[in-house]
Amino acid sequence: MKDLNSQQQEAVQVTEGTLLVLAGAGSGKTRVITSRIAYLIEQAAVPPWQILAVTFTNKAAGEMKSRVEAALDPGLRTSSPLISTFHSLCVRILRRNIEALNEGYTRNFTIYDQDDQVRVVRTIMKDLDIDDKSLTARQALSSISGAKNRGTSPAAYANQGDYATDRTEKIARIYKLYEERLKKSNALDFDDLLIRGVELLRRVPDVRKYYHDRFRHVMIDEFQDTNGIQYELVRLIAVGSTKLESAPEDLWKGRSLCVVGDIDQSIYSFRGSDFNIILGFQHDFVGTKIIKLEQNYRSTQTILEAANKIIECNRQRMPKTLYATPELGQGEKIRYYQSYDAEAEAAFVADRIVEHQRQSHALRSVVLYRTNAQSRLFEEALRRRSVAYNIVGGFSFYERAEVKDIIAYLKLAMNPQDDVALARVINSPPRGIGKTTLDIIQNKQRELGISLWDTIAVAVENRAVGPRATSALESFRGIIERLSGRVGERQTLSELVKAATLDTGYVRSLEEEKTVEAEGRLLNIEELVTAAVEAEQQGESLQDFIDHAALVADTDQYKADARVTLMTMHSAKGLEFPVVFIVGTEEGLFPHSRAAASEEDLEEERRLCYVAITRAQQQLYITHAMQRRIFGEESITEPSRFLNELPLELMQNLSPGPSWLGFAERPETRNNREAAAALRGEPSRPVKKTSNYDGKTYNSVEGVREFFNRRTGSAGGERESARDRYKRGTGEHRSKREHASGEPVILSGVEFRVGARVRHAKYGTGVVLRSEGAGDDAKLTVSFPGYGQKKFVAKFVVLEKA
Repeated sequence: MKDLNSQQQEAVQVTEGTLLVLAGAGSGKTRVITSRIAYLIEQAAVPPWQILAVTFTNKAAGEMKSRVEAALDPGLRTSSPLISTFHSLCVRILRRNIEALNEGYTRNFTIYDQDDQVRVVRTIMKDLDIDDKSLTARQALSSISGAKNRGTSPAAYANQGDYATDRTEKIARIYKLYEERLKKSNALDFDDLLIRGVELLRRVPDVRKYYHDRFRHVMIDEFQDTNGIQYELVRLIAVGSTKLESAPEDLWKGRSLCVVGDIDQSIYSFRGSDFNIILGFQHDFVGTKIIKLEQNYRSTQTILEAANKIIECNRQRMPKTLYATPELGQGEKIRYYQSYDAEAEAAFVADRIVEHQRQSHALRSVVLYRTNAQSRLFEEALRRRSVAYNIVGGFSFYERAEVKDIIAYLKLAMNPQDDVALARVINSPPRGIGKTTLDIIQNKQRELGISLWDTIAVAVENRAVGPRATSALESFRGIIERLSGRVGERQTLSELVKAATLDTGYVRSLEEEKTVEAEGRLLNIEELVTAAVEAEQQGESLQDFIDHAALVADTDQYKADARVTLMTMHSAKGLEFPVVFIVGTEEGLFPHSRAAASEEDLEEERRLCYVAITRAQQQLYITHAMQRRIFGEESITEPSRFLNELPLELMQNLSPGPSWLGFAERPETRNNREAAAALRGEPSRPVKKTSNYDGKTYNSVEGVREFFNRRTGSAGGERESARDRYKRGTGEHRSKREHASGEPVILSGVEFRVGARVRHAKYGTGVVLRSEGAGDDAKLTVSFPGYGQKKFVAKFVVLEKA
């Protein structure tokens, strides 16, 4: 107790009633929970077995157990409190009581993990003759999981009336058989563990009474991340009744329910978490005592003031203000850096990391980005500087499945005899070539002693497989032959990579999934195209590009001694680092484009920003680029609105030239959009469009092409139609773009090619992005830092090489 501050001590000593502990980032909430358990046992004489503490991960539960054991007097360890995850708690309840449901399950039920679930659904789809080209097993499972968590039965899912589609009807049939087969196998999936656990407590009073009587003191960690089913589980155990209003008046005599969480760190709505549960807790349990833990033991006051200012902009919260311990002090200013482009941003971050490591090799740094696709440039910048790093929460860029798949297609385009590449993508995306078909082909291959590619030709010719598989194999060969034809036509590297993503149906398949995971994979594919454009500009061939991917992947192994970590902001929750870089703070990227349509989603993005900022212990950098490539095309960006919510007096500008911060510090251009417009040399005016991403869903092949190409629109230049831009990107109608591929334009006897650095009297140094036409009517589009893209007619402009 002597090591706890007054608010922490108060939270520990409440032993009866309901308690809501609003624990700010870095405020020592785990210490409070473990100290509270120890206090109940040592001071309140509560038998350890009457205490239940629930958290979300096995790692957190293990850490809590260790801390409790260390805090307790050895003489009092006659039994142990139950410290568990929600799923483990339900397994314990069901193993003892599931037969009371009278639904045919026995106590020795099997738990199916995701791989088991996928296998069951694939078998069902095969039995129902449902083509996995239109609906994959994982897509069906995602819909089934959603239905289960909403309490929608297979019958109710099937009865959607006018809202039913061919897809929902297929899923309904799969859902019905899936439930039947799980029950027949005496198996439960992870959703079932929670659903059946709650159902058991709700329907069987004796079981509910047993756990209510046993667990007299219940504690929930990370309460802001709970969903409706988890909350009902907690209430059933703590209250002992299905209705709060029917609970006895003396319910809390010798009992307590303590929930610990932080609304400002609720960032997992895509997993089903509902922050409204913690907001409404005091209304569900009238008389709840609320204690705020606001003293932060992690960050300097400067960092906390920035976090406080950001989160104050949210409406849906319970106010609190973090402050630092005297030992941490005010600290250094937040370093702000605006780069010319994304490559320069990555170079700046890598150079700073090298500087910090020179000062102290033990100093840990983290680079936080909104999406995994952003990691590539930082990986390459660190690798060039021989800086070891680790990626948390995902694979390094060239090890990601979708990236390896596209590379495999490119390998096949160059060499169809590559058996390994062919086996990887023959059914990716799903095209009806299953394991049985592949087994037949591989057996035939061993018999004939030829490549898989040639074996497929023989199998198709001799109808060695069924009609549907034959058609799928013919289609696959056609895709590879067309890609090979593009290689033979000597199309550009970026055109080939785009073709491998679009013509194979890979992008269309991901778009049709309509999941957060699929969106992330699409972003990785876009980034691969961008990598191809950069490689193309450096003169690399397709073979060079493939070799680079292989060599980089081979070196991207986990490095235990690395002091640098790359991760998404979501993955960083609960962690802390002396030096933090928050990168890519641009509209459409962070906040994400998906948040633009909803104030609730935007507030969650702001909470994510708060989480990212509060990971920093000593030094915080915030960076963004003036332009970045999207699907290989340069796009002018707009600084994130979150920048404008930061206290500017706490920021130090490290940008090499005119920057958003410089204009934001002026009263007349205080707003982030106004500052961005001023930076580009535009008159002060409202900016109507906040993002280059429109969030639209595209379902056709042409629509998917439009999906990518719409993302390449730039502020400050003329906007092409999606179709025209696609034609330009894929090489169609070359006669209309004679100089767009990089042929020189002559100005005053000097050649200017795409990619050349030029100097203008007013705009300074820039880079040529496009060239059109010839002679005096030729036009150049040049991008200038601080001014955006400018289009010049040859006979009216004076440019010189920089």
